[in-house]
Amino acid sequence: MQDNFKNKAQDWDSGDIRVNGAKAIANAIENEIELTQDMEILDFGVGTGLLGFSIAPKVKQVYGVDTSAKMLEKLEEKNSPQLAIKAYHQDIIQEPLEQQFDGLISSMTLHHVQDLDAFFHTIYKNIKQNGFIAIADLESEDGSFHSDNTGVHHFGFEEEALKEIVQKNGFKDIKIQNINTINKEHRNFGVFLLTAKK
Repeated sequence: MQDNFKNKAQDWDSGDIRVNGAKAIANAIENEIELTQDMEILDFGVGTGLLGFSIAPKVKQVYGVDTSAKMLEKLEEKNSPQLAIKAYHQDIIQEPLEQQFDGLISSMTLHHVQDLDAFFHTIYKNIKQNGFIAIADLESEDGSFHSDNTGVHHFGFEEEALKEIVQKNGFKDIKIQNINTINKEHRNFGVFLLTAKK
C-alpha cells in the first residue's frame, strides 16, 4: 500500500485552507446531524485528526481510519487522555472493520477512493441501523485543485451521479449541499457535504 501522504504529513496542519476547511465541515455536520454523547463515530481518512478532534468532544468516541502511517503518527502526537481518537492503519475496503458505528464522517478523502461502489457497500455494513454518513468533498472540478494528482481518482463529484451510487448501496434520505468554497489563486472550488441514513 503506497503512502502518498508521507511527505505531506509533517506540515499538514499548518495550512489555513485545511484547518479552516475542517472547521467548516465540522460545523456543517453539527448543523445536519444531532451528535450525542453515546455515539461512536468513524472518521474515514482521519489524517492528522483535523475533523475528528472537532467532533470528538460532542460524542462518546471517535475512531479514525487511514492508509497513511505518517498522517496517523501526527495524529498520535495530538492525542491526549482528555481527547483521544482511536486510530487504525488500514484500507477498510480491502480489510473491512468488524465494528459497527453510529455514524461515519469524512473530510476530503472520497476523491482518493478508486471504487466508490465498493466503498459505500463496505461502509453500509459498518453503520448501525438508523445511523448516518456525513461525507465532505469537492464539487466537480477540472483537476487543478491538487498540484499533484497522484492518488486522486476523481476530480470532484457530480451531485446526481454520486447520489445514485449512495442510494444503490442502501442509504436513504440523501442530501448534498454546498458548505464551503476554497479560494485558490487560479480559481475557486466548491465543497459539499453529503448526508444520508441507513
